[in-house]
Amino acid sequence: MDRKKHVSIFLFCVFILFSCAARENTFVFPVPDKNLFENEIYVNIGNITESRDMEGRPYLPGWLSAFLGGGIEEAEKIEAYTDRYLFVANNHGTNFASLSRWANYFSAERDFPLLAAARIERRMNASNTMYPDEEYGIFYETFVKNAYSGEYPGVKKEDTCWIKTRASGGGQESAALQEVFDFYILISIDKAEMQELVFDLFSRALASSAPAGAQAAAINRLRQTFFEVF
Repeated sequence: MDRKKHVSIFLFCVFILFSCAARENTFVFPVPDKNLFENEIYVNIGNITESRDMEGRPYLPGWLSAFLGGGIEEAEKIEAYTDRYLFVANNHGTNFASLSRWANYFSAERDFPLLAAARIERRMNASNTMYPDEEYGIFYETFVKNAYSGEYPGVKKEDTCWIKTRASGGGQESAALQEVFDFYILISIDKAEMQELVFDLFSRALASSAPAGAQAAAINRLRQTFFEVF
């Protein structure tokens, strides 16, 4: 088994263990059919047939319109959020009632670490010149594991919106069978607070992994430039 597969299996196990721990004393809601992260846009706005705030025609709040049109970077340009990092959780399916329960019981404090850690891990991998466990050593596994299990005080559930879309083509009857709902939850956290939390993750992972040589140099470069593109 190569190192890349080893790291992937390790992080998958961390995700499962963290998810199981989070279920205790909480409402059980459906697992998303897919996870939509900030750089992945799936929705054709022209195919939206209904939305939460529909008044004669589908209407999208500014943050969701920006997100669907240009990703999380575009949403973070909105003046109201200039001092905050934005994250979007998504659930997708045909059962409106189940999706509504998922959105209602989504907890920023409990569920945000999965979104934060995924963005942190993606940022780390964006700087790689080789497999992450080769470039950063045991620091990589430790850092990402701590991100998934970390606490992020100050995180806020800002808004929830849903849309209904219908795939084009196939005739009226088949198109009706393709109608699906997407629920989006907007979460935010103060930029300064998030940066402080991430740098604390760096310190803790460095203390327990004690990197040296080229790996230590790579970690130092990553730390210095981490939030230039986050």
